[in-house]
Amino acid sequence: MDEREVMGLIESFLFVSGDALPIEKIASFIKIDVRSTRKLMDKLIDVFNFERRGLQIIKINDSYQLATRPEYGEKIEEFLGAEEKQTLSQAVLETLSIIAYRQPITRMDIELIRGVKCEYAISVLMDRELIKEVGRMDTPGRPILYGTTDIFLKSFGLRSLEELPSLEE
Repeated sequence: MDEREVMGLIESFLFVSGDALPIEKIASFIKIDVRSTRKLMDKLIDVFNFERRGLQIIKINDSYQLATRPEYGEKIEEFLGAEEKQTLSQAVLETLSIIAYRQPITRMDIELIRGVKCEYAISVLMDRELIKEVGRMDTPGRPILYGTTDIFLKSFGLRSLEELPSLEE
């Protein structure tokens, strides 16, 4: 298979999977080492961006996913007849910010920072799959530790947590 055929195959994998595919899984499917596959993915991303296609390939941590371009979102919603966008309240956003910057973190620690209860905010974030339980603290009561998900990264256009703006910003 030549490079164009391999890139077409990768594009097909991304399309049918619907979810982000880890680079290792892509590499094993096309039977090429991870480093070469990563270079192919970068090239494929460049092709999609250069041609300004309606779809783009996004990188989330070390996984890749096919997605629509954000600049077409409004028209896509109009086409699909999507209802008004669901937004997060200020309290939920504050809770999400604390979790993103301080993860893994317990509910008690979040409440100490915010100064108010946050069960509802955590429930909303869990329902929207923006956060998840990442473990339990090794202390009495074994409180749950929370962290962000890949859906959080996708929703905020981040490739990894390292792209979060500094707290000073």
